[in-house]
Amino acid sequence: MVEIQIGENDRLDWALKQFRRRMIRSGLFKDMRRKRFYEKPSEARKAKSKAAQRRKHKDRARARRGTQF
Repeated sequence: MVEIQIGENDRLDWALKQFRRRMIRSGLFKDMRRKRFYEKPSEARKAKSKAAQRRKHKDRARARRGTQF
């Protein structure tokens, strides 16, 4: 749960910006987007496998270029 303490002198736009940043950092936006629709377990496995292949491909490409990022 993300909480923002607002004092009497604090601006609302500042509080909203802080709230959004904390939501992004905590990963709640990603979870909400991911859980918006039901995903069958088989589709979840396929997506996970595809993401792993994509990561592996990127790592190999980076290794060939010699970058550490």
